[in-house]
Amino acid sequence: MIDLKFLRENPEAVRTSQRTRGEDPALVDALLAADESRRAAVLAGDTLRAEQKALGKKVGKASPDERPALLDGAKELAQKVKDAEAAQHEADTALETAQRAISNIVQDGAPAGGEDDFVTLETIGELPAFDFEPKDHLELGESLGLLDMERGAKVSGARFYFLTGVGALLQLGMLQLAAQKATANGFTMMIPPVLVRPEIMQGTGFLGQHSDEVYHLADDDLYLVGTSEVPLAGYHSGEILDLSEGPKRYAGWSSCFRREAGSYGKDTRGIIRVHQFDKVEMFTYCKPEDADAEHQRLLGWEKEMLAAIEVPYRVIDVAGGDLGSSAARKFDCEAWVPTQQRYRELSSTSNCTTFQARRLGVRYRDENGKPQTAATLNGTLATTRWIVAILENHQQADGSVRVPQALVPFVGADVLTPR
Repeated sequence: MIDLKFLRENPEAVRTSQRTRGEDPALVDALLAADESRRAAVLAGDTLRAEQKALGKKVGKASPDERPALLDGAKELAQKVKDAEAAQHEADTALETAQRAISNIVQDGAPAGGEDDFVTLETIGELPAFDFEPKDHLELGESLGLLDMERGAKVSGARFYFLTGVGALLQLGMLQLAAQKATANGFTMMIPPVLVRPEIMQGTGFLGQHSDEVYHLADDDLYLVGTSEVPLAGYHSGEILDLSEGPKRYAGWSSCFRREAGSYGKDTRGIIRVHQFDKVEMFTYCKPEDADAEHQRLLGWEKEMLAAIEVPYRVIDVAGGDLGSSAARKFDCEAWVPTQQRYRELSSTSNCTTFQARRLGVRYRDENGKPQTAATLNGTLATTRWIVAILENHQQADGSVRVPQALVPFVGADVLTPR
């Protein structure tokens, strides 16, 4: 949720953020009205409770003749207090609903617009020049015995797959390399639960605009996570952290699940857009004033991992309308996919400022010992989709694929050859 104090002092900045996202700026006025109503309800309740307390003292000191009238007044006042408390509860609920309707405030400098309105910040590596007709990742994966989509569909349905043999080793190698990178940079490795309670999924912002992407187990009222960002964000919910020595960093290794609702007909071939995949995700809690620098560090670690798999890529500044409700700024790293002649997202890193932590009650103590809301950030270090870029960019004329040097120790081969 956004900061109400900031809203009261800077309503036009929040309206501008809504416009940058392509969302309704009128929601800002609705929230301001709900905030005013709630504060009026609190004042009315406090005033009546003070009157009730004063009247109670009078009853205690009253003479027998005065007491009956005072008791009647006390009874009437008690009902008014009860009604005021009910009104305050309604105002609290309305305020929370209005507050949750507004996405995080987009940072200054982020581009406005939708999915196609990003700004390219840098392009790294040379695009491969093949003197043969390149194969796509699915054809390569099947010929190399790395991937079985047909049996994945037989067992689980469309957009499921088996990683087989060296394909499984290739994924495990990527994730292990990511785990090594994370721990070397001070992250605590975590294997978190992949089922979470509604308040945790809600707290991270995944039950808003994109709730149709999430798998829900109705009988248990639990959600399957689409990223380990979710359980890691909930890990310290309701706690006050010690951030006096710098950010707290966690790296979650988990399977992830997405319904891919609304993507029918898009990327149905291969493993670019699937229902289940594995990922190592960085997650940071820090002081708000340290968040921008931490965001650049997360991006730097992502770039180091992409350098390790030796693929050409670009870094983009994602436009406001494509951020997701929790992010104030997001940078994507997109690798070149030769057979599509386009860049495709491999990793992203988001600065969620205080938006998630405010919902989840994650705080720290400032230099005066006063609790303040923390900031949260996340970023991907490796995921299943990276196999697409590795296979397509490192393929050779004979149908073999060169293994990036950093992954050779995990895979046990320099080159993968057709079966």
